[in-house]
Parts: sequence; structure tokens; C-alpha cells
Amino acid sequence: MKDIYRVLRYLRFYPKEIGLNIFFNVLSILFNLCSFVVIVPVVELFFGLSKPPAAEPVFGFSQSEITEWALYHLYQIKESRGLWKSLFIFAGAYLTCSLLYNFTRYMGLFFLSPIRNGIPQRLRDDLYLHMTILPVSYFKGKRKGDIISRLSGDLADIEWSIVKTLQSLVKDPINVIVFTAALIFISPKLFLLFVVVIPPAVLLISKIGKSLKKNALRGQENLGDMMSAYKETLDNLEVVKAYRREEHRQEVFDKANNEYNRRMMRVAWRRQAGGPLSEVLGTLGLGFILVLGGSSVIAGGLQPSVFILFVILFARLIPPIHGITEAYSSLQKGSASAKRLFEIMDADERITEKTDAIMMPEFKSAIRYQGICFAYDREDGHRVPVLQNVNLTIPRGVKVAIVGPSGAGKTTLADLLPRFYDPDSGHITIDGIDIKEMNINSLRRNIGVVSQNCILFNDSIANNITFGMEGVTIDQIRYAAKLAAADDFIMQMPDGYDTSVGDHGSALSGGQRQRISIARAILRDPPIMILDEATSALDNESQKAVQLALDNMMKGRTTIVIAHRLSTIENADLIVVMDHGNIVEKGTHNELMALGGTYKSLVEMQNFSSQK
Repeated sequence: MKDIYRVLRYLRFYPKEIGLNIFFNVLSILFNLCSFVVIVPVVELFFGLSKPPAAEPVFGFSQSEITEWALYHLYQIKESRGLWKSLFIFAGAYLTCSLLYNFTRYMGLFFLSPIRNGIPQRLRDDLYLHMTILPVSYFKGKRKGDIISRLSGDLADIEWSIVKTLQSLVKDPINVIVFTAALIFISPKLFLLFVVVIPPAVLLISKIGKSLKKNALRGQENLGDMMSAYKETLDNLEVVKAYRREEHRQEVFDKANNEYNRRMMRVAWRRQAGGPLSEVLGTLGLGFILVLGGSSVIAGGLQPSVFILFVILFARLIPPIHGITEAYSSLQKGSASAKRLFEIMDADERITEKTDAIMMPEFKSAIRYQGICFAYDREDGHRVPVLQNVNLTIPRGVKVAIVGPSGAGKTTLADLLPRFYDPDSGHITIDGIDIKEMNINSLRRNIGVVSQNCILFNDSIANNITFGMEGVTIDQIRYAAKLAAADDFIMQMPDGYDTSVGDHGSALSGGQRQRISIARAILRDPPIMILDEATSALDNESQKAVQLALDNMMKGRTTIVIAHRLSTIENADLIVVMDHGNIVEKGTHNELMALGGTYKSLVEMQNFSSQK
């Protein structure tokens, strides 16, 4: 239940609303109790079921003294006002209690609404914020469908299973306490009969709740599998159709869907059993009371009015007990969802910023990688080594190309600089200052990134180019787009720069997406650039135009270029060759070709492929 407590900790933001909710709930319960306390002796006295005391009794605080005092004064009202007028008076009193009960009940719900809607909002905000500050390595190997399932399905389940039960969590226990106190006050002996059925009820409901939580947790995991199947199929629909694997993907989805349905059926069966079980046990207690209490009335040991009032109040006690049972079942189900959400919230940020972090000063000298080691964490707990004791110096204003076979660690080496990851050991410094000492935003503001994966948002072309910048004019946007060889095709779009690129840029070709990404980096104009296969998606004609623009942009700027197309980096000031997480060669193009090592083999391999 600790995960539920963590959700309920958000209540600390609503002290006023909680206080007013409890206040009006208590009032509504008292008015509800008064309506029953008033009507029973009135009906009994006015229809001759009981006789009033001959003399005015002294008011006391025992059940018998209060009953005698009330009967005497009710009889006096009947005698002085007459039967019909008295009936109207007491009917009005009952109606007033009922109206006040419903008004205060509504006010309790009114002040609960900001809490019920505010907690999910704050939880969504915290989850989204934490997800954005988690290192990129956290999501390596994670199923995005499962992540989406947690952020949508699990969060919605918390909203319905935990937050929506807040009224029951507040009002029903108060109801039970007040009505229980009234029952004990009226007849302690009869109340003991009810207490007999409580322990077995608690044990049964607790057992059902534990089973419910276990099945709910597995059910949410099955939902993650199903969402992953959805996303994988949508993301790779062309491949599925091209290889005629529709039936196979359908089988994968059906398996996840059937397993989810089976788990949810178990959850539903156990959740639905709690309410009827509590009502059956309550009815069983009521049966005992009717038999034994009725016998006591017949024997003259209990007044009929007291017995009638006890039965009515006991019957009114069953619904809040039922509500508490339903709330407990909901909490158990919501606990499973909360557990999955807090797994994300509790994930180690790793990329943390020091409280006394400094703003990055103007870049003047060099970037240095010193003894860098890095490994990825897999979901199964194993670590995959990527970089091993890498040392590299990149002077200001030079163009450094990083080449090597796939999986050599090229992109990871570049991603360490803007702190998308932090190395397991070693240091990265800029002008002798460890980047961990710098404010992260100021560090990243000085680094532009064009990824091999064109990241575009479902927004206009202009907003994608100006992403992360404010106060940019259309002339500045067009200038950056022209340098990226993108202005011509943008102006041919139906709405020009206001044209939406679609989801993930689906309305554009691969080359168009890449050129917009390049325009975004050019507009930012940072002193350090990272180009990770920046021209990989371009045709030969566009590649030449963009390469020329990039060459102009890189003049006087420190640039790290990751390239598979080696012809684009022949003029680099320094070429770094990586293999299996190590730097195996360094030098200019001519120096490395003369060396006759790994770089020359890569060049000859590409030349051979291009001649085929």
C-alpha cells in the first residue's frame, strides 16, 4: 500500500479543500442521523405506540433519559398544537434535516472536485518532467509501448481507482464512526451481535484484495505488451506488408490481447465480489438483530421505539461499509498501477546538475575526453560496454570526423558531450572545466545537434525550425532554410512555412526532413556542432548543396562529424577511427591512407561498393 500512500501524499497541496470537505461531510452525516432520530419517536408517539411520562423527566445523557425527555415534550407539542398541525411541524423538521443533509453532502463533493482533478494533474506533470530529465540511456531497450501504457492506462487507472474513491475514503469512515457510536449509545447489547460478523468479513475482504492487486499488476503488464504490439506494427507497417507478416503480427497481438482480457476478468470477478460479500454479511448481522432484538421487545426488555431506531440506523450503516469495501478493492487495483508509474518516477536521473553549477563560459580552447568508459544497462540487468578508456582532444575551431564500423561507439562518444549520458568513469572538459560543473541548459545552448534520426514534431515547418528559440523573424528562418537547401521546397508547400509536417514529419520525404533539421541547427548558431550522419538521407544533388552549406557553416566553428559516407569528411582537420569502443587511429585523410590501417580498409570498401 506504500504506492497508494505516495499518491495520497499529493493531498498536502489541498489543506483548505480537505478541511472544508471533512467539515461538510460531518455535517451531512449529522443531519442524516437527525432525520432518523426525529421521525421514529414522532411516528411512535403520534400513532399511540408509546405512552409519554406522566411528569416532566430530568434531562440526562443516557439512552433511556433522552428517550423519556423527548417523548414527554413531543406529547406536549401534540396536545398544545393539535394532531394535524403537529404533524406538519415535524414533517417540516424532517424535510429541513433532509435538505440540509443534501446541501452539505453537495458542498462536500464541491470541495472534493479540485482534489480529484488536481492530484492526477500534478501526477502527470511530475511524471512528464521526470521522464524528460531521465538520461537517454534509461530508454535504451525499453519497450515504448509499455512506457506509453504506463503514462496513459496506468495513470487513468490511478485516477479512477484511487482518486475517485477519495469521497469514500473520507465520508464513509466518518459515517461508520458516527452511526456506530449511535448504535452503541442506543443498545450496546444489540451492537455486540453486529461485532460478531466483522472479523470474518475483514479477513475475506483482505484476502480478495491481495489477489486483486496481484492480478491487476499482471494485467497492466499485459496491457503494456499489447500497446507494444500496436506500436511496433504501426511503426513498421510497410515491412509487415512487404513481407506478408500480417497474420504473424495478428497472432502476436491476439496473444497479448487474450492474456490481458483473462487477467482483467479475474480482476473484475474479485473486485465485484467485495460489495456483495459485505452486504451479505451485513444482512446476516441484521437478521440476528431482528430475531434477538424482537425477542427482547416482546419480553419487555427493550422499548419498541428504541428497537425500530436501532434497526433503521443499522440498515443505514451497511451502505458506508459497502462503500469502504469497494474503495478497498479499488485501492488494491490502483496500487498495482501506482507501482508501475513510480518505477519511472524512482528511476535514477543520473544526469544531475550541481546546486552551484556555473554557466558555461565562452568556448576558447579545447574539448577533452579523458579516460572515458561507458556501458548501457539492459532490461535484464546486464551492462553492455560501449566505450573503453577513450582519450581525445578537440581544439576550438577544428572539424573532427569520427568514423568506424556500426556499433563502434561513435554516436555515444558525441552524445556524452551535451550530457545525454554521463560516462561511468573519466571526465569531459571544455577549456579545462568539467562539463558536470556546468549548468546543463547553458551547456546544451552552446551545442547544436543534427541527428541521423530526423526528429520533427507534429507542428508547422517554421515552429520545427525555431524549436527551442523565441523572437525569431521569418527572414531569419528563411535564411537558415536557404543555407540548408530547404527554402525552395518549403515555398512550394500549400502553406509555405506554416505547413504542418505531420506526425514524425510523415508529410515530408526523408531528405526534406533532414534539411529542416539542419536548418534548425543553423538557426541556433552554436559554437559547437555535432553532425551525426547529417546528410545521410539526401540524394546526391541535395547532398552536394547541403554539404556546401555545412562547410560554410563550420568555418570557425568546432564541429564533430559522425559519418559513414567517408567522401564527405576527406577535408576534416582530424579523423578519429573507432572500433569496439576504442580509438584505433587518428590523423588526416592522407595520413590515415598512408598508414594503411582500418581507415584505408573502410575507404576501399566504400569505393568498391560505389563502383559495383
